[in-house]
Amino acid sequence: MNLWEICLGILYPQTCCFCGKVSTKMMCDSCAGKVEYISEPICKRCGKPIQKEEQEYCKDCTENQFEYEQGRSLWIHRGLVKKSIYQFKYHNRRVYGQWYAQELFRLYGHKLKEWEIDLIIPIPLHKRKKRSRGYNQAEIIAKKLGKLAHIPVDTKTVVRTRNTKAQKHLDNQERRRNLKSAFCVNKMWRGAQNVLLIDDIYTTGATINEVATILKEKGVQKVWFLTISIGQGF
Repeated sequence: MNLWEICLGILYPQTCCFCGKVSTKMMCDSCAGKVEYISEPICKRCGKPIQKEEQEYCKDCTENQFEYEQGRSLWIHRGLVKKSIYQFKYHNRRVYGQWYAQELFRLYGHKLKEWEIDLIIPIPLHKRKKRSRGYNQAEIIAKKLGKLAHIPVDTKTVVRTRNTKAQKHLDNQERRRNLKSAFCVNKMWRGAQNVLLIDDIYTTGATINEVATILKEKGVQKVWFLTISIGQGF
């Protein structure tokens, strides 16, 4: 490190992205023992943890038809994970996104090859919300992941045309209605075969599914997704 980097390290030391304490790692040893990565058994489609190994799909994927092929996430959206993502989204902890992307690549880099991804698209924010927040959290993850995987990232094709309500307080039907016609595809779109969507959280799949739907209407063959966290599958 040069002198400038050393000084920055003293003034702004690296902290654990889960507990916020000064640490040489993005996940300190204490939090490493508390944060569990998602493991089998999981839903074969969305990747949510499920209770029984003989069960193929979670409740949502059993009861609903989705346009995407498959997706995976790092952790269940609860506890320290929920706290970390909140800091990332609303308190300018953009560096967390770099590490999330590294973890996604470490665990699912082989999936990107298996899925034959040729383009990565982050779920867009409405321009008003992005201007207020200062950044799109999904875009930060997508750009870092694209560099690691040597896959192009497109932040212009999918546009959020409506500043929708926050999804977290809505039920499944309300989520779908809330997102109806909320996205469009730029007229300059040149097409792709296999697209990877990036978002921070997967709950019911309404957002991912809406974007997958409009992409397939424009000729995309297959749509996949990766997120930082996901809800429980039971």
